[in-house]
Amino acid sequence: MPSKSATTDEAANRQRLRDLARLRRVRDRIDREYAQPLDVEALARGVNMSSGHLSREFRRAYGESPYSYLMTRRIERAMALLRRGDLSVTEVCFEVGCSSLGTFSTRFTELVGMPPSAYRREAARATAGMPSCVAKQVTRPIRHREPATA
Repeated sequence: MPSKSATTDEAANRQRLRDLARLRRVRDRIDREYAQPLDVEALARGVNMSSGHLSREFRRAYGESPYSYLMTRRIERAMALLRRGDLSVTEVCFEVGCSSLGTFSTRFTELVGMPPSAYRREAARATAGMPSCVAKQVTRPIRHREPATA
């Protein structure tokens, strides 16, 4: 017969696996619905977790909060739209699901290291003739406040 602590450990491991599956569903939803109005409370309700528990566990699993992950997805998509060059910065802001141009510009600058308007000018030159799949990889945002991972 297994000891009481072994049974407790096994139950904790099963719960952790269930939590990880729910976290993957949240991450996948953010990846799919980044342009929709999403907030941590709605994401948490979708997987039957409290917003606090979701935030803690998401950060533990993926290294950043759900909101930060969402904004990174939005900024990545904005970068692609800005490289394309046929939309204004304001149009790109709303296209990726941001409702405030000021917040969008601030987050874009934090992640990319330059404002969206400057990125639009620079990216057109830097990625000219480059396949879009390569341009996406070489222009992927890296947080300037956090060290880059190798």
